[in-house]
Amino acid sequence: MDGRSDAAESRTKDDGRGAFERFVEAVNQHVSRAPFFGVIVVAIVLWTVSYPLWKSTTKWELALHTVSSVLSLLLLVLLENAGRRSEEAAQEKLNVLAEALSDLMSHHAEDSPNLQESVRRLREAVGLEDRH
Repeated sequence: MDGRSDAAESRTKDDGRGAFERFVEAVNQHVSRAPFFGVIVVAIVLWTVSYPLWKSTTKWELALHTVSSVLSLLLLVLLENAGRRSEEAAQEKLNVLAEALSDLMSHHAEDSPNLQESVRRLREAVGLEDRH
């Protein structure tokens, strides 16, 4: 055993994600780090020093605008997808915690009307009744 918990091991197992989801995760991991920023800075510097190679200023500018627009749109879609999935995963974790807390509170709420009311409000706020 390498000292990792069962939860840590379960996160590394194949979770049924498709190729697109794995691709989005890989892009998100690379784009959100400092080396990607460095690559972008180098690309802009290369574009800037390439000015003498272009026959017209308009084409030189159009090349940058076209490439940056396409890349921006692709990255936006991929990062939004990653953000949405991350938000859904966090929400599910919160729902599980709220359900466990609600069950624990219900178990101890027999003698306390205040605790019973807290359980009711928690279950209502999270929508646990709708899920059971």
